[in-house]
Amino acid sequence: MTRAFNFSAGPATLPESVLRQAQAEMLDWNGIGASIVEISHRSQDFIAVAAQAEADLRALVGIPDDYAVLFLSGGATTHQALLALNFAAPGQVVDYVVTGHWGKTAIKQARPYCTVNIAADGEAGGFHDIPARSTWQLTPDAAYVHITANETIHGVEFRDTPDVGDVPLFADFSSSIASEPLDVSKYGVIYAGAQKNLGPVGVAVVIIRKDLFERSGQPRADIFDYRSHAERDSMLNTPPTWNWYLAGLVFKWMLAEGGVAEFARRNAMKSSLVYGAIDASGGFYRNEVAPAVRSRMNIPFFLPDETLTSRFVAESKAAGLLALKGHKAVGGIRASLYNALPVEGAQALVQFMQDFQQRNG
Repeated sequence: MTRAFNFSAGPATLPESVLRQAQAEMLDWNGIGASIVEISHRSQDFIAVAAQAEADLRALVGIPDDYAVLFLSGGATTHQALLALNFAAPGQVVDYVVTGHWGKTAIKQARPYCTVNIAADGEAGGFHDIPARSTWQLTPDAAYVHITANETIHGVEFRDTPDVGDVPLFADFSSSIASEPLDVSKYGVIYAGAQKNLGPVGVAVVIIRKDLFERSGQPRADIFDYRSHAERDSMLNTPPTWNWYLAGLVFKWMLAEGGVAEFARRNAMKSSLVYGAIDASGGFYRNEVAPAVRSRMNIPFFLPDETLTSRFVAESKAAGLLALKGHKAVGGIRASLYNALPVEGAQALVQFMQDFQQRNG
C-alpha cells in the first residue's frame, strides 16, 4: 500500500509507524488478550499507559512540575468556554487578542460568562498580520489575556510570546504545540486539540499552572471543573482511552525522532520550501500574510482564479497530495505541514506547484 501525502488541517496525518503499531496491537494489546479500547480506564494497565503518556508529554514539551497536565475530551472549542468558567469571576473582564477565525470563536465561547475586552483585532486588515503589541488595549486587572498561537485557517502565527505583564497569558496551541521549543513558564494555560500535532481527534491536552486552581471561577458542575479533573488524574469520568493511548504513541515517536528541536528544524525546512515556491512564482501563487508572522504549520495561498483553484485541487489529489482545498471561510489552497508530514511531502508539493504553473501559467 502506498500512502499519500496528507496536508489535512485536522484531523491530520499521523506517523505511519504509529498507525502500524496501533494496528498490530488492536486485537491483543500488551499480551492481555484484549484491545486497549476494551479495558477499564481504572485498570492498572491503562493507568500505566496514561502516566507514561503524561511523562512523555512533559519531557517532549518541557512542562514544569508546577503545571498540571490534563487529557480531556471536548476539543479546543469546549475548553475555550471552560477557561472562563474556571478562571474568571462572574462579569470579570477577560482580554482577547484576535488574529483569525479561531480567536473569534474563542470569544464566542467566553462571552456568556464574562466581560470580553477585545484588546486587539486584526480583522480590519483581513487577518494578514498580528496587531503590534504597542497597540493592544489590555485591562490591568483582567482575569487573563487570551491569544491563538497559530491560526489554522488564516495562516498567522505568533513567532514570539507576547509580554502581557502580571496577567496570566492563556493560549490555544492546537495547531502548533510541540512544533518547536516552547517556554511553558510564560503561560498560565496552554490548551490544544490533539488532532493536528499530537495525535488523533477526540482528546485535548490542557496544561495549567497550578496556582490558578486557587481561583473560584464561576458556579459550574463538577464535570466542568478543572480542579476535579486534576485531582482524579483526568479520570473524573471515562476518558477517551483510545485517543489517549494513540497520542501517547505519537509522543514516544517524537521523542525517538529527536524531540521538538528536531521537529522545529524539519518544520522550518518544510515551510521554507513551500513559501519559497509561492514567492518565486511571480504572483501565480499568492500568500497574503505578513512575512514576519507567516505560519509554519498552515500555509494558505491563492491562484489567479477559481477555475485554476479547482483544477489544482483535483490534480493534486490525483497526484497523491491530499486535502489541499482551502477552508470555506477564505477559499484558495491550504497546505498544513504538521509534525507527522515528512519533508518529502513538502518537496512533492513544491514539485507539483512548479509543474502546475508551467502548464497553466
